[in-house]
Amino acid sequence: MSIENIEDKEITCWFSCGAASAVATKRTIELYGDKNKIRVVNNPIAEEDEDNRRFLQDVEKWLGVEIELAINPKYPNHSCYEIWDKGYMSGIHGAPCTYELKKKARQIWEKNNKSDYMVLGFTSEEKKRADRFIKFERDNLLTPLIDDNISKGDCYKILLEAGIAIPNIYHKGFPNANCIGCVKATSPTYWNLVRKEYPEVFASRAEQSRRVGCRLTRVKGKRIFLDELDPKAKGRSLKNMDFECGIFCEERSL
Repeated sequence: MSIENIEDKEITCWFSCGAASAVATKRTIELYGDKNKIRVVNNPIAEEDEDNRRFLQDVEKWLGVEIELAINPKYPNHSCYEIWDKGYMSGIHGAPCTYELKKKARQIWEKNNKSDYMVLGFTSEEKKRADRFIKFERDNLLTPLIDDNISKGDCYKILLEAGIAIPNIYHKGFPNANCIGCVKATSPTYWNLVRKEYPEVFASRAEQSRRVGCRLTRVKGKRIFLDELDPKAKGRSLKNMDFECGIFCEERSL
């Protein structure tokens, strides 16, 4: 949604430690910062690559604003592992980590803070997804990247030109800066990349998923445990995948 004249409003930019949300926040400040109050909020996740925190600090300096944290007080360690250990990792009901650490944390934050408009990192390739979000979730969404026809690739370039190194996890071939070993992903391509780049994480997910009885990956249409996955197995290209972990639980086929 594009609105030219917004004044005396509070706009919340939800920053995920990803390239797109960083640039979306920057554009929001440039477009609306003079006449409105802009707040930038992040949901910290313990299982993200540690370089995400470096990126957050770099972006904070670039934006010239403090990035606030929104957490669910029920989980002060904001750890997905702790939530999964209760016996459910992912399935037809989605992923409990997204609900507890992102959606619930956002709801608690919004209950205590005013927010007239919100901004998420929807890029130009994601107009249909943004339209669905506006139709089914919130109609107060601003879409600065879509309005300016800024793609995810453009976001990388903008950050590099600003002297900001993108999160390390992108350099390892992952399509986003989610937590490592995202349980919403089912592709063998994804999980074998986790096995290669973060073997200790793969081992942890394999052990925990076997213990709680969750088959996280799918090969030839069949769900299997991670410890059954052939290291050479492949699925779709990671470039064509979309399992961005946002503050709203949106089901996707991964």
